[in-house]
Amino acid sequence: MVLKIEGLGFSLSELKTFMEGDDVELSGAARKKIMKVRRFVEGKLESDKPFYGINTGFGNMANCHIDQGELDRLQENLILSHAVGVGNPLPREIARLMMLLRANVLAHGYSGIRIETLELLIEMINRDIVPLIPEKGSVGASGDLAPLAHLALTLIGRGEVYYKNLIMPAADALFQEKLSPVTLKAKEGLALINGTQAITAIGAAAHIKMINLIKAADIVGAMSVEGDLASATPFDARIQRLRPHKGQAKTADNVRRLIAGSEIVADHKNCNRVQDPYSFRCIPQVHGAVKDFAGYSRDTILTEVASCTDNPLLFEKEDEILSGGNFHGEPLAIAMDLLAICAAELGSISERRVAVLTTPIVGEIPTRNLIENPGLNSGLMTPHVTMSALVSENKVLCHPASVDSLPTFGGQEDHVSMGTIAARKAMEVVENVEIVLAIELLASCQAIDLQGAHGSPGRGTKRAHDLVREKSGMIDRDREFRLDIEKCENILRSGALVSVCEDAVGELLV
Repeated sequence: MVLKIEGLGFSLSELKTFMEGDDVELSGAARKKIMKVRRFVEGKLESDKPFYGINTGFGNMANCHIDQGELDRLQENLILSHAVGVGNPLPREIARLMMLLRANVLAHGYSGIRIETLELLIEMINRDIVPLIPEKGSVGASGDLAPLAHLALTLIGRGEVYYKNLIMPAADALFQEKLSPVTLKAKEGLALINGTQAITAIGAAAHIKMINLIKAADIVGAMSVEGDLASATPFDARIQRLRPHKGQAKTADNVRRLIAGSEIVADHKNCNRVQDPYSFRCIPQVHGAVKDFAGYSRDTILTEVASCTDNPLLFEKEDEILSGGNFHGEPLAIAMDLLAICAAELGSISERRVAVLTTPIVGEIPTRNLIENPGLNSGLMTPHVTMSALVSENKVLCHPASVDSLPTFGGQEDHVSMGTIAARKAMEVVENVEIVLAIELLASCQAIDLQGAHGSPGRGTKRAHDLVREKSGMIDRDREFRLDIEKCENILRSGALVSVCEDAVGELLV
């Protein structure tokens, strides 16, 4: 599939397939606008007037006028001086997504890039020459200067890239593909680095994972309801109608469909238990709140994907160059802090359900720690400890980055978002919760097996249970549980868990 770059937005599904290897092409309309605006920039160079980032310095040096003969050097210096990222490199697929998102900003036609510079960026995407971009060093305004400078570095034949499963100098990869580095002209360096594409790329990738995670949480939660002999009453549609939060209703609907036809639920419908613990009874309210607020965060990211975040912006028709703040990452910083909180809550309530499953009330699950002969066997008590560690770590990671700001560039950039830190933390929380839910998946399958006398699971939960048992058999004694956890992680992260359940009960609501 070929994804068209035309300055419009992309859906998360389009971004997902791109991350899996789609090629891209520039639309004809975008090409014409880019060339027209470039002529506008070159016309302005004939004037003696100062234009920020075109013939002036940057930041608190904006009042420094640059001579015509040094404008190319100005743009190259901008890239060289700003490529100061540190730490581990971003994952290759995130760096590649940054390339797409920056190309899309340039395709809006307000940045003044030359067509040949953008075409080189697109060729590098299609030939899988991906910049090595350190993950740390951005304060999220003026956008992601350091990460994007590392991206731009490769266009001028400097820096390093991923190419043919190797890390090598960008110049070598370009040479092998018979591509020539560009010499940046007026405004081009600034056009390449002013924006939020590191935050947005990490955020979009985190949300792709989060949609799968939200659905998986409902699945494993439903399985734990069956495994604990909990009541189906809290999922009754009549309860949800009296508190009409959309996510709450969606969650209850998902669980009702997943456990429909459950012999386990039917067999204990008239048991003596009065009420279940909150971690079971309040699944609609907690998972539902996550759906609602993760949805807000997702909408914010998708708005940014479709936005032009450069500065200054060139309005060729009106003959104006306008300086503003579209590069500021504050909307994304808050959205990513919120996503981290949402994901952490899915992990927090999951850990509580497994705590109940491993220490059941007498008569509810036949044995402690979900294992026969407890004492001799530790059972799933120890995987629960791993859950506890991850859930506690998430509490630290959920401290909001967006409440912090440190002035930079001599006070010119006196309020920054820390949005890239927020995005990186949110991704880490999401990945931690993938493991937490994988452990609950393992525990809930074991609990369902131990409830065998009550019959079989529901229409959707049975499919999930059977999928796990294809990879990881019932636990009858202690073994290397890390291997079972890894198998459940793979089932969850790959989307296979959601897929088999949706085949049985229809699309799960997010």
